[in-house]
Parts: sequence; C-alpha cells; structure tokens
Amino acid sequence: MSETMSGIGRVTVLPLLHTWPDRYGVLGYTTSGAFGDTAIVGHLPTADLPDIRLMDVAARHQPARLYGSAGGPGFAEACWLVCVGWSGRLVPKPGTVEFGGVAWSLEVERTVGLFKTMYGHDRVHVGRFVLDGSEAMAQAPGVPLKV
Repeated sequence: MSETMSGIGRVTVLPLLHTWPDRYGVLGYTTSGAFGDTAIVGHLPTADLPDIRLMDVAARHQPARLYGSAGGPGFAEACWLVCVGWSGRLVPKPGTVEFGGVAWSLEVERTVGLFKTMYGHDRVHVGRFVLDGSEAMAQAPGVPLKV
C-alpha cells in the first residue's frame, strides 16, 4: 500500500509532453516542509492518460547526462522532474494554471533524497497528484494538451 501525503498551498499545473510528438499529460508541482525543501511532483489523471510513470518519462530524457549519477538510483530523474515543475512555475508556458491555497494530495510512488540541494529542494516525492475540490480539479484538465 502506498503512502498518501496531503497539504494546502500553491500548486502549479502544466502540460507535459508524454510521448512525442503530440501526446500530453498533466503535471502538478508544489512544495512541502520547512521553507519548501521538499518537492511534490505528480501527474494528474486525465481520460487519455489515467496513469503516467513520471520517473520513466524523465528517464527517456537521459537526465544523467546533465545531473550525473552520483546521487544514486533515481537521482537524475528526480532532478529532471523538479526542474520541469520549478521552471514551469518560474516561467509559465501557455496553458499553465496556478492555484493558490488549494488542498492537494499525492499518492506517493517514489521518494528520492537528493545528496545536494537542487532547485531549492533536498527531497522529491513523485506520484499521482489530486487537487482536492471539484472546482480546482475541473480547471486542471482544462490545461490545453496540445500546445
């Protein structure tokens, strides 16, 4: 049985290219812990892609070429996912939706401790993301899946 985390805070939701050239999923990013030192990155289920293995999506981008493999298994993939979420918040692309003070939950598939701080985070939780509240969840699938 997987762990479920929850919180209330700022959540960034953005389209994520899942399969080239035109199959998109939806990614949610938020932070938790003291000073936001824990990244929460998850996929929001959609009718087209109810489940996405984000670590597999990240691995297809060969993140070890950028981040190295010194951090252990999953380190480079976790860094890549944090980069996608963090940069999607910092420089929103078309279709990004920002929610402030929304309740969320994450069904954790994987937790990766980072051996050094990356994008302000020391740890990353990856999994299935749900925005609590019908209004927020109704807006999230409205993220254009073709950009």
